[in-house]
Amino acid sequence: MLSSSLRTAGRLMLPTRTYSNVATASSAKLQEQALEEKCILVNERDQYTGSASKRDCHRVDPEGNIRLHRAFSVFLFNSAGDMLLQRRSVEKITFPDCYTNACCSHPLYDIEGEREELNALGIRRAAQRRLNYELGIPMAQARPENFHYITRIHYADRGDGTWGEHEIDYILFLQKDVDLKPNDSEVSEVRYIPRDGLDKTIASLGAPLTPWFRLILQHRLQLWWDNLHQLKHYQNHSEIERF
Repeated sequence: MLSSSLRTAGRLMLPTRTYSNVATASSAKLQEQALEEKCILVNERDQYTGSASKRDCHRVDPEGNIRLHRAFSVFLFNSAGDMLLQRRSVEKITFPDCYTNACCSHPLYDIEGEREELNALGIRRAAQRRLNYELGIPMAQARPENFHYITRIHYADRGDGTWGEHEIDYILFLQKDVDLKPNDSEVSEVRYIPRDGLDKTIASLGAPLTPWFRLILQHRLQLWWDNLHQLKHYQNHSEIERF
């Protein structure tokens, strides 16, 4: 189930390897190339307004503004109800070396199927693609219909003052046992944590949380986690939540 990853005290560590300058440069190049992907721009009602590169969508302008775009956050649970926590690679452009939920990314404008808005189908397709890319989860194990779309959250964070986030973030839950083979240019560590160990785990982490994960953890995560088998009672597709 864990492919080449190793299980150690509930943590899935990537295989030990020595990073050469070439390997580090390769990871950095992949991150740089990803900045040219086109995100979907929206207004505060999540209505399409155009497209822009990931670079332009995450740059903080001189007035402190960041272009609003569409995104998603996947929370992945195994059949026992444990949640997957990932640590972002140090090569990530935005919020490197931070802990976060299983997968956080964007539907891409250039992929026609990811522009589909009905039933958040485009978002679900993007989530399937990114889970495969970041965590190596086979496409067949995370089909669009497997995701439970709960709500949308509008948030902004200026990050380090150069790179930040301003997103309409679709929250997706997926409860399924999956095969993992993390991409070490994206992810440096993954671990499953139990619900009753959440507070202790968060308090013991050796790196900060991403702003979106921290926000969801503070306001909604515990409630949703306690109701994995009845999430339909908590879904909100008519409003965009702001905390």
